[in-house]
Amino acid sequence: MKIRFTKTSVQGIALPEQGKRLTAYDTEIPKLALRVTGSGTKTFYVVKRAGASMAWLKLGTFPDMTVEQARIEAQKILAGFAAGANPAQARRALKEEPTLTEFFTEYGDRHGSKLTVWRDMQQRFRDYLQKPLGGRKLTTITRVMIGKVLSDAEKAGRAVATRKLIRALASGVFGKAIEWGYLNANPVQGVKVAGRTVSRDRFLQADELPRFFASLAEEPSDTMRDFILLALLTGARRANLCAMNWREIDVEAGTWRIPTTKNGEPQNVTLCPEAVTIIKARREAAAGAFVFPGPGASGHMVEPKKAVMRVMARAGIPYGRNEPNGVTLHDLRRTLGSWQARTGASLAIIGKSLNHKSQQATAIYARLDLDPVRASVNTATSAMLEAAGLKSAADVVELPKRGAV
Repeated sequence: MKIRFTKTSVQGIALPEQGKRLTAYDTEIPKLALRVTGSGTKTFYVVKRAGASMAWLKLGTFPDMTVEQARIEAQKILAGFAAGANPAQARRALKEEPTLTEFFTEYGDRHGSKLTVWRDMQQRFRDYLQKPLGGRKLTTITRVMIGKVLSDAEKAGRAVATRKLIRALASGVFGKAIEWGYLNANPVQGVKVAGRTVSRDRFLQADELPRFFASLAEEPSDTMRDFILLALLTGARRANLCAMNWREIDVEAGTWRIPTTKNGEPQNVTLCPEAVTIIKARREAAAGAFVFPGPGASGHMVEPKKAVMRVMARAGIPYGRNEPNGVTLHDLRRTLGSWQARTGASLAIIGKSLNHKSQQATAIYARLDLDPVRASVNTATSAMLEAAGLKSAADVVELPKRGAV
């Protein structure tokens, strides 16, 4: 029996009598066969002559394996035969093909762990990709499956930005699978995320700053207080601040050279006088390579979330993206940029200080030196501290420690 395999045609094959089976062959890939039993089981095979006998290499069972997946697997095995492989080698190759979870481990070892956002990527993989797709062989994952993952995320109320990040993660992982010879095509290609990303515009307002700084002064952990202050005063991303290394800091020049950032380029961060004061104090107290050491394998702090939640709770400021008017740690970065704008900085200066990257602005940023950036950051941080009631214009203050407001 020869038919063109489609979902409809395979579903429509009449079952043989109990105890018997029939075999259908695909007209598109003639060596792709489907065996149908009287009980309704439909199994895909690649049929290949091996000497005087025929070798039947089982691929998978319909509908768990789709027609599209069966064709991909069949083409892969037949290509192996053409290169001289025998049926036993083909079986081993099929068995040894990694699952998505196994490949993600390799992806991390060879590529992902070098990225500053690797921890976030791991969490995203665990939350959205591992359960539905992690146990599947790479070549069996289809565009339909990726679409369902994104559809399920939408039904669960995940924002457009989150779904775009899920898609980007999957696309990047499968892109490496192609580069390293596991796949010929990216199943994410053609899968779209509907909707428009809504940019967050939350930052600490003038009336919130006094409460914020008063709450910071009550923070029981000096390390966490310093971390949150530097997040505000430098506008640095969480991952970069966690991994802040003493060798990257020039206290005398008031600069912090981040070798690798989210956008793939290094960044020179200007340190305002208050930030320099914090760093000098930490240098006297902290041992090791990192400004914010941690007990884990990385050697540095990993997750400051609980401390940020404590500070916001004491200050009476809602925390979290899903809370109405909620603030996150990343919003402290936005706070610096917003106060730079309030105090007259140009978009180019703000972009340079926060290491934003866009096609239109990159050329402008590249021509800027740190002097106007430093002036803007210092002006903005001074304005925030004045709004908090902690300093007068042109004064440099020592920020409050625990027990003092």
